[in-house]
Amino acid sequence: MWSDNETAQDYLNFGTVAATVAEIIENARDRPVSIGVSGVWGVGKSSLIKLVHAAIEQRAVVNGGADPSKFIFVEFNAWLYQGYDDARTALIEVVASALTKEAESRKTGLKKATALMKRVEWFRVMKLTAGTAASIALGLPPTGLIGEAVAIGKKLLDGEADRETLEEGGKIIGEAHEQTKGLLRDRQVISPPKEIEALRRGFEETLKEMGVTLVVLIDDLDRCLPETTISTLEAIRLLLFLKHTAFVIAADDQMIKHAVKRHFQGVEDKLVTNYFDKLIQVPIRVPPLGTQEVRAYMMLLFIENSSLEQQEKENLREGVCTQLSKTWQGSRVDTKFIATHHGRKLPDDLLARLDLADRLAPLMTSAEGIAGNPRLIKRFLNALSIRMSMARAQGVSVDESELVKVLLFERSGSTKAYADLVKAVTESDGDGKPKFLAQLETVAATGNDAKLQAPWDDKFLQDWLRLPPSLSDRDLRAALYVSREHAPLITAEDRLSAEAADLLEGLLEQPAMAATIKPRLAALSRSELVVLMDRVLARARQQQEWGTPPILEALLTLSDIDPAQGQRVAAFMRERPGTQIKAGIIPKLADRAWSTDVFDAWLDDVEVGKPAKTAINNRKKNGDIAIK
Repeated sequence: MWSDNETAQDYLNFGTVAATVAEIIENARDRPVSIGVSGVWGVGKSSLIKLVHAAIEQRAVVNGGADPSKFIFVEFNAWLYQGYDDARTALIEVVASALTKEAESRKTGLKKATALMKRVEWFRVMKLTAGTAASIALGLPPTGLIGEAVAIGKKLLDGEADRETLEEGGKIIGEAHEQTKGLLRDRQVISPPKEIEALRRGFEETLKEMGVTLVVLIDDLDRCLPETTISTLEAIRLLLFLKHTAFVIAADDQMIKHAVKRHFQGVEDKLVTNYFDKLIQVPIRVPPLGTQEVRAYMMLLFIENSSLEQQEKENLREGVCTQLSKTWQGSRVDTKFIATHHGRKLPDDLLARLDLADRLAPLMTSAEGIAGNPRLIKRFLNALSIRMSMARAQGVSVDESELVKVLLFERSGSTKAYADLVKAVTESDGDGKPKFLAQLETVAATGNDAKLQAPWDDKFLQDWLRLPPSLSDRDLRAALYVSREHAPLITAEDRLSAEAADLLEGLLEQPAMAATIKPRLAALSRSELVVLMDRVLARARQQQEWGTPPILEALLTLSDIDPAQGQRVAAFMRERPGTQIKAGIIPKLADRAWSTDVFDAWLDDVEVGKPAKTAINNRKKNGDIAIK
């Protein structure tokens, strides 16, 4: 199993991007800078943020580490505050608290940091009044208790207030006083624009006196609801472009733009883009992963969980990242490279998994349900690990390569095609082999995908059919049993009563004795008889010669009980190759009402042998068979 959390380990050669961000911040030399790290969910933004942090710290070492760093880091995850606190005031408080703590430990700038915290208290008052002052300053309507008081005041001025309105206003003003008691200081006049400017100046002066640059790393902004996203962006805007500050914001830019557009309803797309662009000076998009990166990522995950020593793992990781930087020149990261770089024989179980990564990488890159997303790849491998553990715990023997292929199909393949696979396995004659895949695999192997019919004609399934191992001659019951997440594995026996299941077992194991259980079969429901006939017909299809095989007794017994099943037997017999029909079967079928059409079909079939046709004609002459 692998943790789904971000990591400071570089498995994707993101170190070069992190180093670039660190260089930009260092070269800013106290000038404000804002950097946006964009990419879809799970692509590795959080890990890149961790790598940026490490890269800046590495550059920030002063006097061999003896002196304090010239950078102060604040990591802020807005998603954690959602529903518990206002993200705007939470971010400002987190930053101010970090500065105060650093000022205490460095014994410099403490006075200014303390004064800054008092300013932040005022900002908290604005939060308790739902940001009324800030809203007015930003041209937004006041809300919260003060907003309600303002609304009541407007009614008074417009002459619309009655006794009930006045009583409500008194109550609201009292509540507002109670909530802000202890936070408001005795001041003559509070001017929101001046207070906000004083707050910004307080941050700037504190940083200058401490001689540090504040690096704020903001993550998971694209996970937040639009309201939380906007609150955080407003806090960023409040602190943005102050000297000695750097903001690194990790988020999917499309999600951010969606939040802005939803919050400021009716705003044109161009204005939404401008809003975002004003916040972000340096946009950096996490590069999408190609097949080489996906293969390298999976291999490093397997190496991480291997029995190799930690230093060996680190050497391989560094070697893989170096090799990834050369892939544009044609260099490859594959099992051969890993083995060569390691310099000695790798454990057999690790080699098997590296081979698995080598084979899976193209599909993991192109499959719509995964599309080279590192988090989804990790979750897929975790699901595989869980299923294998479940199989071992239940004593189910399952081949890992088969399970991988089935899991991949269930996640990314056509639901209709997957249903076809499950049906073929559950309705097989007790061997669990989806034999219908043989033709599909042959066509896909030749590259003639145009001959594949829906729902097997999409690109993913064509690649999936080529992926080893071939499944047409493999018993997939165990793999389907432990992999099932969406489609339940329902066998014919699951739809039978205990009595019917017992009778089915008797029909398949001792078909020649079917007549002895005829009374018990007759007591079953028609739906159960249909299931029994399904299974008996499946077994009968394996018969290569039709004289008087034991399975014939089971077919005839079921057809005697239910006429509808007799018609199914007749259709089955007409479909048999003529070369399989022997004379011995004619007396067995002669007294069945449905046999006339079967015999006529055999008489017309040039492949049916002369002895069988003679037996049919003799029966007709003797009147044992109705003449058509």
